[in-house]
Amino acid sequence: MSQVRVRFAPSPTGFFHIGSARTALFNWLYARHTGGVFVLRIEDTDQARNSEAFLDVIYNSLSWLGLNWDEGPRVGGAHGPYRQSERGDIYRAYLEKLMASGRAYEKEGAVFFRISGEPQVIEDGIRGRVERTEEKDFVIVRSGGSPVFHFVNVVDDIAMGITHVIRGEDHLSNTSKHTELFKAFGAPLPVYAHIPLILKQNGPGKMSKRDQGALIEEYQRRGILPEALVNFLCLLGWNPGDNREKMPLAEIVRLFDLPGVNQSNARFDEKKLAHMNWTYLVELPPDAYVEQARAYFARLAAGPAAEGAARIDPLAADPAYFREIMLLGQPKVKAIEELPAYTAYFFTEDFGIDPKVREKVMAKGDPVARLRELIATLATADFSSDATLEAAVQALAARQGLGLGDYVHVGRLAVSGTNVGPSFFSLLRVLGPDRVRPRLDRFLATAAGGSI
Repeated sequence: MSQVRVRFAPSPTGFFHIGSARTALFNWLYARHTGGVFVLRIEDTDQARNSEAFLDVIYNSLSWLGLNWDEGPRVGGAHGPYRQSERGDIYRAYLEKLMASGRAYEKEGAVFFRISGEPQVIEDGIRGRVERTEEKDFVIVRSGGSPVFHFVNVVDDIAMGITHVIRGEDHLSNTSKHTELFKAFGAPLPVYAHIPLILKQNGPGKMSKRDQGALIEEYQRRGILPEALVNFLCLLGWNPGDNREKMPLAEIVRLFDLPGVNQSNARFDEKKLAHMNWTYLVELPPDAYVEQARAYFARLAAGPAAEGAARIDPLAADPAYFREIMLLGQPKVKAIEELPAYTAYFFTEDFGIDPKVREKVMAKGDPVARLRELIATLATADFSSDATLEAAVQALAARQGLGLGDYVHVGRLAVSGTNVGPSFFSLLRVLGPDRVRPRLDRFLATAAGGSI
C-alpha cells in the first residue's frame, strides 16, 4: 500500500471552530498512526470573505494544539502551492482536460460538469457502503470565472496524492459529486471517512460558531491546556476500545484508527472538558504550572480592566512569592482562569470581606476573644513551615479547651476575607508575618468596635 496522505483544508473566512479542530486532529492522528503525511491546504478562493487575520488564526490554533503539518504553507512541500488562490494554472489545466473529454461544457457563462448518471458507491471507512446518484449536471466554474469548491477540492486531492479524505459527516452529501469528478479524470478514488458531527451542549443541532465553547481562541484565552483539549476532542466521536479517558498523546496515536470512530454524533460537554483540564493541571510540574499562570495573568494585564475594578497586578510581586501562591492553587482550582479570584487577596491589602461569611463566622462562639488569642500566639510563632504554625495554634486550642476551627475560621476571614482557599497554615506561611499580623490587627479593630 502506498503511503497514507491526508489533508486538512480550512477556509480563512472566520474564527477557528472546535469542529474544524477535531477534523484536523483526526486527520493528524491518522497520519501519525500510519506513518503517513499530514497536508495543510488553504481553501481561500472566496476573495470576498477571506482574511489574512483569519489565516493566522488557523496557523496559530493548529500550532497551539500541537498539530504540526508535514506539507503546506510555512513548511513547503513537493505538491505546492498549498493555497488555492495560488493554484489557478493547475485548475485551468484540469478544466481543459474535462472540456476536451466532453465532460464539461459552457452554459450562460458558467462551466457545467456533465454527470454520468451512474450510481456512485463508496465504502466509507466509518459508515460502510454509501450509494447516491447525481441527477443533474452541476456548475464547476462560475460565470465570473471562479472555480467551485467541488471542482478545486477534487483537483487538489488528485494533484496532491491524497489517499484518505477524513471530514465531517455534513460533507457526505457532496461525495457523489466528487466521485463523479475523480472518475472523469481517470483518477483512483481516495478512501472516504465521514466523522460524526459535534452537537451543541444544550438543545438539538450541530454546534455552531455562535455557541459557547465553539471557538479555539476562547480556550487559549481561558488558559485551557492544549493537551487537555486534544485529549477531550479525540473522545468526541472516537473510542479507544476501553473506558479510559485521560491518555498521553503517544498512546492516542498508537490506538487511533478509523474503525474506532463512532457513527453517532458526539455531544459537546463543557463539564467533561473542565474535568479533563483539571486532571492535566494537577499533574503539571511546578515550573510548568507557574508558567501557565504567569502567561494567563500577562494576557489579563494586556486586556481591558473591568469597569470600576481596581487593577491588581500579581506579576509585579516578587517572583518567589508569586510562585508560592500559584502552587497553593494548583491542587485546588479547576482551571487557570479561576486563579485571579482565588489568589487576589495575596496581592493587595484592599480586599473585601464576604458579608455572608462574616455573618456566619461572627455569630458563633466568641470570635473576638479567639482573634485576640490568635494574634498573641502568632506574634511569636515560627512562620517557616505549615507544621510549626499548626503546632502553635493546636497548642493554643488545647490550652483553652477549644477546637482548632474556633481559631481557623475567624483567622482565615481576617486575613483573606473569605472562608475558602488553601490550607489555613499554608495561607499564613505564604502571606508571612509582615502581612498576617497587620491584617489580624485591622480586623480586630473593626470587630471589637462593633461594626462587624
